[in-house]
Amino acid sequence: MTTRRTLALAAAAALAAPSLRAQGRFPDRPVRIVVGFPPGGNVDFTARLLAPTLSAALGQPVVVDNRAGAGGIVGTEHVARSRPDGHTLLLGSTGPLSLFPVAMAQLPYDTLRDLAPIGICYRVPIVMMVSRQVTARNLAEFVAAAKAQKGQFSAGTAGIGSGAHLAIELFNAGTGADLVHVPYRGTGPAINDLIAGTIPVVFDQLSSALPLHADGRARIIAVASGSRAAQLPDVPTLREAGLVQQELTTTLGLLGPAGLPAEVVETLRTALARTMHDATIKQRLESLGGAIPAAEAITPANYARVIREEMETSREAVRIGNIRLDQ
Repeated sequence: MTTRRTLALAAAAALAAPSLRAQGRFPDRPVRIVVGFPPGGNVDFTARLLAPTLSAALGQPVVVDNRAGAGGIVGTEHVARSRPDGHTLLLGSTGPLSLFPVAMAQLPYDTLRDLAPIGICYRVPIVMMVSRQVTARNLAEFVAAAKAQKGQFSAGTAGIGSGAHLAIELFNAGTGADLVHVPYRGTGPAINDLIAGTIPVVFDQLSSALPLHADGRARIIAVASGSRAAQLPDVPTLREAGLVQQELTTTLGLLGPAGLPAEVVETLRTALARTMHDATIKQRLESLGGAIPAAEAITPANYARVIREEMETSREAVRIGNIRLDQ
């Protein structure tokens, strides 16, 4: 009996072994981070900055896969349709995840249903900056001037449907200033016109605005985050001024396709938290205006909450500005 039982257990173990070997230990091959934009932009830069440290934390190569198209929709859909094994991930951003779902009638994915948040990498607030030709010395003076000359102040952004565009709509609603939105094809042309004095105001990410503020080519007079930016402790937020209650930031975070096993999510979350608090990476991103969450706050639940909050902010701005991106 003992011999037969021993043989039976050995046979069962032999049959199970190939299955266990096939499953392996995650990750058992290179991990891809899909970027839904061309090389050279902010999302691509971040993915390539994080990849080597993430690779060391995971024990496998981490490669960046640019799948550009439709403002990030192509890459986001690709990940949403990928096998949920943790080897295909998305470096997501606010537009494709939180704005497009409320500003477009049809999308090939549902952010909340088809994607699994892993954790926030960092957030960059939208800021309001004025040209040197603007005589208002601070936010209160600018609002007073704009309200006194309704429709006379134009405000540039990187384009229709950008986070900065939403900021203008909410700013107008909160102040009655009636800034005229001027959408550019990207941040560069808007900033060039701001420096030249062709346009008095530009709303943009803090990372783009900081160098201009530092060397005096433009002045940041307000930040649209929930609290003051660490890099600009003397610049008030729109919220504390009582003008805009919503938090307007660009959030970058790591996601996978829905259905990721809990142990895979935890492995990725741990590696991401370690990567974001690597001294070199943290210093680099914070110097560009990024706010990195505390390691214990880099969780799927926190990222899911932020995505929902950003959707509500986008929904309100879209309603106020009657913004449609698919017309």
